[in-house]
Amino acid sequence: MSAEGGTKAIVAALAANLGIAVSKFVAFVFTGSSSMLAESIHSVADSGNQGLLLVGGRRAKRARTPQHPFGYGRERYFYAFVVAVVLFTVGAVFSLYEGIHKITDPHAVESPQWAFGVLSAAIIMEIFSFRTAIVESNRVRGDKSWWQFIRRSKSPELPVVLLEDLGALVGLILALFGVTMAVVTGNGVWDGVGTVCIGVLLALIAVILALETKSLLIGEGADPEVEQNILAALESTEQVERVIHIRTQYIGPEELLIAAKIAVNHDDTAADVARGIDTAEEKIRSQFPEARLIYLEPALDSGAVKEAATASKDSTEESPTS
Repeated sequence: MSAEGGTKAIVAALAANLGIAVSKFVAFVFTGSSSMLAESIHSVADSGNQGLLLVGGRRAKRARTPQHPFGYGRERYFYAFVVAVVLFTVGAVFSLYEGIHKITDPHAVESPQWAFGVLSAAIIMEIFSFRTAIVESNRVRGDKSWWQFIRRSKSPELPVVLLEDLGALVGLILALFGVTMAVVTGNGVWDGVGTVCIGVLLALIAVILALETKSLLIGEGADPEVEQNILAALESTEQVERVIHIRTQYIGPEELLIAAKIAVNHDDTAADVARGIDTAEEKIRSQFPEARLIYLEPALDSGAVKEAATASKDSTEESPTS
């Protein structure tokens, strides 16, 4: 789950949104369209969001310190959560306010050719950005559906960019619809309706992003199939009788913490147990390179110890006394 693909998608989205934002503002000046203004603010918010994701990725690379012994990997989750907040407050709330204002006080769209030209160009640029996000996501998505990828990805950048680009494309279509209907009918209310629809769309995407990044920020464990493979790797080690319990947590998109209590044979020496722990760690890391922190606590299996004690007692009772 390298961050390289996420960075490439972020840069592509940032370049597209900066160009789109400028062109939308120019179109708004000439048309006075609330849909164009809402889309302008939307693109500015998206550009700021991509900047935040780049900052988060950079800060997450800082070396661990005594105060933060597990490093700063979760900074990427924090900045992704801030993106959701910005998208809601700046994009959604402003669009809803502007749309309601336009519905209550409608004005005709002036020079609509500006709006049509800019929106068409913006759709083309946004498709390029969205395509880049799709290509980079497909490199790591595997056989998951798109919804599963967004829900289960431990790297926040690609899901964020995917949802933002999808929202931007749908928002542009809604803006084009609002402006077109306003021009065809001569009723500026349609422009406001398109703006409100953009606001609702942005609010929905912001809520989805907030819920997913909040879960990562609090701390998510490995997926069930990953945890089953970790258990299999541990229990396939000769010195490990069984796994008593296991806990996993992502402390960063590329850093998985594994803590497990393992039952060992009561006849094994300390050297045997240490060798078994080293072997188990090597097996896990060979399958999951992101498992950088592994803590294994050896313990005697209480059930096995009780059985051994019972067997020993029975043997003593059956032995003839001198």
